Amino acid sequence: MTDMTDTDLSFIAEALPAFISEAQEQTEALEQLLLQLEENPGDRELLDALFRCAHTVKGSAGIFGLGKVVEFTHHVETLLDRMREGRVELSAAVSTLLLQCNDQIRHLIGAASDDALDSTEHGQTRAELVRQLHTLLGEPAATLPAQAAAAAVPGAPTASRRWHVSVRFGGETFRNGMDPLAILAYLGKLGTVVAIGCDRGAIPALEAIDPETCHIAVELGFETSATREQIEAAFSFVREDCELRLIEPAAAPDRFAQLIEEMPDRPRLGDILVMIGAVTREQLQHALTHQAQAREATPADVPLLGELLRKQAGVSNEAVAAALNKQTKQRETVTDDNRYIRVHADRLDAVINLLGELVIAGAGAAMLARQTRQGDLIEANGHMGRLIEEIRNGTLQLRMVPIGETFSRFRRVVRDTASQLGKEVVLEIVGGETELDKSMVERIADPLMHLVRNGLDHGLETPAERVAAGKPAGGRLVLSARHESGSVLIRIEDDGRGIDRARVLQRAWDRGLVDKGVTPADADILKLIFEPGFSTAEQVTNLSGRGVGMDVVRRNIEALRGSVLVSSVHGTGTQIDIRLPLTLAIIDGFLVSVGSSRFIFPLDAVVEVIEDRPTATALDRRGRGVVELRGEVLPVVGLRALYGLESLPPERVSIVVVRAAGTAPYGVIVDALLGQHQTVIKPLGRIFKTLRGMSGSSILGNGEVALIFDVVSLGQLASRQASTRFAPTSLQGQTT
Repeated sequence: MTDMTDTDLSFIAEALPAFISEAQEQTEALEQLLLQLEENPGDRELLDALFRCAHTVKGSAGIFGLGKVVEFTHHVETLLDRMREGRVELSAAVSTLLLQCNDQIRHLIGAASDDALDSTEHGQTRAELVRQLHTLLGEPAATLPAQAAAAAVPGAPTASRRWHVSVRFGGETFRNGMDPLAILAYLGKLGTVVAIGCDRGAIPALEAIDPETCHIAVELGFETSATREQIEAAFSFVREDCELRLIEPAAAPDRFAQLIEEMPDRPRLGDILVMIGAVTREQLQHALTHQAQAREATPADVPLLGELLRKQAGVSNEAVAAALNKQTKQRETVTDDNRYIRVHADRLDAVINLLGELVIAGAGAAMLARQTRQGDLIEANGHMGRLIEEIRNGTLQLRMVPIGETFSRFRRVVRDTASQLGKEVVLEIVGGETELDKSMVERIADPLMHLVRNGLDHGLETPAERVAAGKPAGGRLVLSARHESGSVLIRIEDDGRGIDRARVLQRAWDRGLVDKGVTPADADILKLIFEPGFSTAEQVTNLSGRGVGMDVVRRNIEALRGSVLVSSVHGTGTQIDIRLPLTLAIIDGFLVSVGSSRFIFPLDAVVEVIEDRPTATALDRRGRGVVELRGEVLPVVGLRALYGLESLPPERVSIVVVRAAGTAPYGVIVDALLGQHQTVIKPLGRIFKTLRGMSGSSILGNGEVALIFDVVSLGQLASRQASTRFAPTSLQGQTT
């Protein structure tokens, strides 16, 4: 843009970050739509949505003077338009080209705030992509830049014509950082505004007005040589948050009638006709004066205002009829309560942290109330505790997002990786609506990426190998998610070759991970693939074979208090289950004590509790042993011996039976059961990072610190018995 004022520059500087965010969402949507279109080539709605995404990015970039984005995106838009016309068919090569173009658009958007980020190499890549686009379009390469420039420069070489522009900005326009006046000023650079009217009826009463809500609605006559697309592009950045209607020159009268029908209710006929530009305010006033004079002269024969405007101002019969219908028709006002507002993640995290402190303070107040033994105070604190729990649940829901958006990113990964490996793969996504804490979704993306790539490389066979094995040539990879037992289960499943246990075991023998000649259980063999440096690949490739990754995957998942479990049938396929808690902030816990120490189990991991049992259970020096529970052998671990707690054991103890999803149950011997407890999770200090069996800590109401168990790693400690010399002890006591 040229001749920009200080207001223009200020608008651009303030709105550019919002543009970058919105444009990145558009490019992400464009990629997903392309991948969906590959699966449904004849879907016209997908193709139209693709075109709209590209057009929105180009138009928004034009407002900010981002010439590179406008010019390059114009080429993509031209190809998509030819596809909509049926002149170019979608093929794998065309789809690949469009995906590569989208990558470049995404890069240009990222470099919008710093041109130095756009290297010569990227420029050469774009030039080659333009040449390929050109080849598909069947046009000389030299003509495209000229066409793009013509599309990007305001005022195409056509005769000047008068349009009617009706725009009603959405209520969130100001909050989204947009300035309607700056947008209208930019529109003025495309032509001349010959008439303009503001809809004052859209503005609420002064005592009810919200200064942060936009109530601007204007109707204007606009004389320009620009095309419809160029006029619409001026509003592209607020297109989703405004109502825009363009009526072309010499439009039929029914177009104005339709505009009247779509307008909000107006109390007076004249106001309606003025708003759509059918008459000027002067013409309306002249007709009203004529009507008033006629009323004074002959009260019984007053001419109708609509009839006067037909004769004096030449208003069409259709426009007057529509305005009269609008005036008399009572429309129901529907308030949309399902509105969205963007909140910065840091602000939400601050609220979550304060909520955690509130939970701790509430627990302290409840403890003090119980000590006073005053019934009214205890009841009041109980009510406050229930309210805090409701606030907790509601606030944590604010951070819950569907995992489907993360899953959708893998469509491109699967497509490109399968093409690189020469494999045919269909990706299925199930349960994308399953919600998970946003912080969890962000941190699980990389482990999922590695597992998906690993499944494509190691798991699925080439088409020839699959046909030889009696399978369809195309492989199948399924990403699914669902809520289960208070946690989220994410499953990566393929119908490939499966894991060869004999090969895994041989590699483990060679690396000294397992003593030669020793054959562990099948489940333990599969766990070996998560050992550091373990790989069964015969050669190193860009995707795998270096023995780096699966151990990192396990560590990252366990750092989220999750677990990963592999099951496989050789020749049939592999299934990897990842279980994650719903949130990392606040959980329901079960508080226990050993001596003066306090510990917390995640409540969803507690199976049952055996109370009032003697301390005679035989344990080794590390506190591990076994007991009998309903005819079954149950591994148990004593916390006093395991962690070297210096306190005398009581005469009778309790056993908390816990179970992590996908693992066998085990028991933990504790001194006392202190009941359910809302637990605010705090990270362990550096000195406790190596402490096995713990995932975090929490502050109790009295200021004491309680350690939170990692049920998975604690179970591994319980199951690693020093010997089998312990005779199972029958459990006696009360089960709750």
